[in-house]
Amino acid sequence: MLHLELEKRLHAALLSVHPAASVAAVRVMPAPDAKFGDYQCNALMTLARELKTNPRQLATEVTGKLEVADLCEPVEIAGPGFLNFRLRPTAVAAVLAAAARGEHLFFQPAGAAARTYVVDFSSPNVAKPMHVGHIRSTGIGDALVKILRRLGHRVVTDNHLGDWGTQFGMLLLGWKTRLDRAALEADPIGELERLYREINALCDDGKPTFDAAVREAAKNELVKLQAGDAENLGIWREMQRLSQLQFDAIYGRLGVKFDHTLGESFYNPWLPGVVEDLTARGLARASKDAIAVFADTLWPEGTSRPAPKDNPFLVQKDGEWVDLPALIQKSDGGFNYMTTDLATIQHRVREWSPDEIIYVVDDRQAPHFRRLFAIAGRWHPDWTAKTRLTHVGFGKICGADKKPLKTRDGNTPKLAALLDEAEERALALVTEKRPDLPLERRQEIARVVGLGALKYQDLLPHRTSDYVFNWDKMLALTGNTAPYVQYQFTRAAKVAREGRANDQGSIAKDQLVLAAEQELALAKLLLNYGHTLERTALDYAPNFLCNYIYELASAYSRFYDNCPVLKAEEPTRTSRLVLCELTAQVLQDGLGLLGIETIDEM
Repeated sequence: MLHLELEKRLHAALLSVHPAASVAAVRVMPAPDAKFGDYQCNALMTLARELKTNPRQLATEVTGKLEVADLCEPVEIAGPGFLNFRLRPTAVAAVLAAAARGEHLFFQPAGAAARTYVVDFSSPNVAKPMHVGHIRSTGIGDALVKILRRLGHRVVTDNHLGDWGTQFGMLLLGWKTRLDRAALEADPIGELERLYREINALCDDGKPTFDAAVREAAKNELVKLQAGDAENLGIWREMQRLSQLQFDAIYGRLGVKFDHTLGESFYNPWLPGVVEDLTARGLARASKDAIAVFADTLWPEGTSRPAPKDNPFLVQKDGEWVDLPALIQKSDGGFNYMTTDLATIQHRVREWSPDEIIYVVDDRQAPHFRRLFAIAGRWHPDWTAKTRLTHVGFGKICGADKKPLKTRDGNTPKLAALLDEAEERALALVTEKRPDLPLERRQEIARVVGLGALKYQDLLPHRTSDYVFNWDKMLALTGNTAPYVQYQFTRAAKVAREGRANDQGSIAKDQLVLAAEQELALAKLLLNYGHTLERTALDYAPNFLCNYIYELASAYSRFYDNCPVLKAEEPTRTSRLVLCELTAQVLQDGLGLLGIETIDEM
């Protein structure tokens, strides 16, 4: 909060010195190191170049006009023009008092500056089990949605299910010829997965099990489905229903909800029109009985085109750049992901008029999204002028061998089994430490701790990084883990509860005193909550929030160990109680935005 006020006053001082200066990029940010103060601004050096003046001189002129004595010590000019701000304890206390009165939680909602976002995340495939990889898209997407909404933005969520395509011809054939009804009843998704694997092995001409007649039969089943055959549509809808039961169960455990679940099949009616329009506009052309978008159709001779290394439709071959077309209609008349994704953008822009569409999809799909966004921008420049298209990619979850995580039999771990194991391991730890608790209570603590630990471990690395999955590290009560942060929340909340129960009411909360080093350090960290949320949303990086709440939890632990609360004299007692209350609120709010619950005891 205070950094925004400092920023506002800095802008005013700049404009008084240089009325024509562009101040939009002049930001006051938390200092990276306490030795530089609490906040810092380094934008004057860039601005000085634009104004053709010496940055140190500009800094001197600006600080001469800067009126912040009520908020901080005299502003320091460092190096070639850095501005360092050191807050006064009284100014910090005033912000905490306002938060204690319920006026804010250290951030300001977007208000008139609110934007509309569409967030596409999770996107599992019908008739397949959700696997460990889905936790990344689901967790990152859900955290970004929660943070954007917390900041006051309008967010539309859409789970773009994989519910159409070639695989359903194989599934339909398997359902009709090889279905085990008892297995389907016991484990619907397991049986559908078995059917697909069996038929796919027979349809793959690269395998010794290949059977041309089976492949032709699967193709015929797909054609019938696409033509609206009643029997095939009925079976396909049953596959969707069974899959949705699995999805709902897992999302329920993860606490994830969607506004819309519009699968690939939803867009089928628009696909022919997409191809026709792209072709009519000259952005696509026929090639070997198929229709595709090429580099030279998107950027014909005479138009401004990206350099070859920046052109997603070109690849190097034998030292030369050659076209890598994007297929939008296959030679058999079918469509593919690119066509569906273009129709999806068309629908989302027309239906929700978003400022930004965010796709939370793993990094391996980056080339697809570069091509998709390029086509959309050339197809409808008016869309991309208003709506930003953003691919929020992420890395892999790896085992101890630094390779993608696998089970002992070499398969990708199923997400439901991973959630079960997280709870089971957490229950063993809870039972070891708190055997006195009733089993039902231990199971509830284990659920919150286990699932929270799993989510936090996934969100803690920067999303573009691969990370090594580690059960012991994930569930540790020390270090940067969810259990550690959850535990510090329970400590802060317990002190706050006990303090409220014995509140002496001798001073008002606007008479806070911050004297001890650990008090002031904790208070200053609380001030940075809003900035952390904004930075997390700006960079689509939940790890910023993870690291912040860990730092806050650690600061609270130091405060707890060094600053008695309930036995302190007034006004120290009430001041420290407010710190406990606000720390508990921020830790609970921050964990909640990451999709992680809190509990009263651990």
